[in-house]
Amino acid sequence: MNKSLTVGLILGAVTATAAGAMAGYKMMSTPASAQVVSATATSKTVKTPRQECHDEQVVQQKSPKDEHRLVGTGVGAVVGGLLGSRIGGGNTRIVTGLAGAAAGGYAGNKIQEKMQKGDTYTTTRKSCVTAYDRREEPTGYDVVYELNGKRHQIHMDHDPGQTLPVRDGQVIVDPRQSESQSR
Repeated sequence: MNKSLTVGLILGAVTATAAGAMAGYKMMSTPASAQVVSATATSKTVKTPRQECHDEQVVQQKSPKDEHRLVGTGVGAVVGGLLGSRIGGGNTRIVTGLAGAAAGGYAGNKIQEKMQKGDTYTTTRKSCVTAYDRREEPTGYDVVYELNGKRHQIHMDHDPGQTLPVRDGQVIVDPRQSESQSR
């Protein structure tokens, strides 16, 4: 055999062996998984509006037919005037009659006002308000993991379990990445 061929083969074998040893050492020193320290479920509150209706009784005042209470005032004035004129004699009857008519008119007006306020009717009306239904909706997990002696935090859409897969010194968050590349 040729001397340079032998030296080349030996150097090639040494180089291949050294490269294989370095790759093996790197594979052994790089962890295959990261240790999960904690995984806390997270959620958000979702409010859904809805109409809540019920019937309620409402008391309403009837519209008065005699808005200015003229009938009560007139009847009161006549009755007061008649009663006032019965008191006294002579010219005082006119004065007491006028005073009785004024007092009677005022009293009749107030009596009719009170009666009109008491003239009510009851109706039923539908009353609606917006109410909210609340529910908690999961948003994922806040995960704390340890890799190479350092703690890191990430958010994941699923519970990671006890460990996270590692490739090339990086955590694989999506489990589909780990499965597709291990095939």
